[in-house]
Amino acid sequence: MAQHNQPPLTAAEKVKIAGLTARMCKRSLAGEDVHLGDLQRKVDRILDGAAKRHERESAQQ
Repeated sequence: MAQHNQPPLTAAEKVKIAGLTARMCKRSLAGEDVHLGDLQRKVDRILDGAAKRHERESAQQ
């Protein structure tokens, strides 16, 4: 799952993603038909925010 084009994450972002991943795992134990889209969107939002932050920081340097 490691992608080279992902921006560097802060410690808080890593913890949030780990927590959301744990929630996805817990939900998937309930069965294969469980919807995970809401949690996946939250992870995507965190990654998008990290990318925007990285672009801002790169532009300032």
